[in-house]
Amino acid sequence: MANLTLAELPPPPHDRISWPWTEESPKLPEYMPDGRNWPRISIVTPSYNQASFLEQTIRSVLLQGYPNLEYVVVDGGSQDVSPDIIQRYQRWLAGWVSEKDRGQSHAINKGWAGLSGDIIAYLNSDDFYFPEALARVALAWCYDPAIAMITGGVAFTDVAANILTTRKPKLNGEIPIDLSLMDPGRWFLPQQASFFVTSHLDAVGRFLREDLHFTMDRELMYRLCRNGRVVLLEDCLAGDREHQDSKRLSQTIEMYREDATALKYCQWGTRKDSRIRKRVARKRLAQGYYLTGRRQKNRLDAVRCLLFAALYNPDYLKQYGFLKTIQRLIGM
Repeated sequence: MANLTLAELPPPPHDRISWPWTEESPKLPEYMPDGRNWPRISIVTPSYNQASFLEQTIRSVLLQGYPNLEYVVVDGGSQDVSPDIIQRYQRWLAGWVSEKDRGQSHAINKGWAGLSGDIIAYLNSDDFYFPEALARVALAWCYDPAIAMITGGVAFTDVAANILTTRKPKLNGEIPIDLSLMDPGRWFLPQQASFFVTSHLDAVGRFLREDLHFTMDRELMYRLCRNGRVVLLEDCLAGDREHQDSKRLSQTIEMYREDATALKYCQWGTRKDSRIRKRVARKRLAQGYYLTGRRQKNRLDAVRCLLFAALYNPDYLKQYGFLKTIQRLIGM
């Protein structure tokens, strides 16, 4: 797919301005600075009943100014106007479908199966890329065979895509690395800003586990990060939209609890490694209770969640202000 401009795409809704409605990434030159072709980057967007966000997602990919893009949208048979939105952009897509599927992971697997890119990613239909994200990824990889994954920063936004806060990726340890044995607080690799080198992805399996509904990305990273280097970019590559239906906010504890299942798929290593993974799973669940407790408006629910966090990870009791927070909530 060639570089696209605003003039080539359908006009945005009259009330939408800035990126990616009235702004575009600058077109990249035909070749990389070293004279080689730009690597092909292939992206899949799984979609289901998120028409209010989908068009921004699609435009944020198409307006990257990137000269070697393969983009597929896999819709799960949405009952809203999502299929109509996709059809408006279909001439610039490598493919799309709108049909019932078995969930998000299945949709991504369907899309990934036919991709031909050197680098592969998926971008959910309520997230979006920032300008020049793909160029930064391509230049960071630069055909280095040792690199398995490139990850940048993520911006957490409100429903209208206004930035609330940003977070840089983190990975403390030697790489390649076994993430399944690491304390959850020692690494942060946001899926929205993560891109997988296809040769390494195929080596560990180009698929997401369909029985995982929240942590399929982590399970993939458990496999992939043992196979090659991870490059961290400080720039924000993607936006993660917070809204009432997002799984991270509406089903936080379920999401963190599911990591125990993801970790069970890590069958490599020793019995000691298996015991470490069980401790990691408990710490992940503690994180879920802690984050949920911090967001609770009901004091008793907040106290309950924070106490469960301390039960699954007693280190929270050593955290500055933790006990004072509980005392304040119960009025002591």
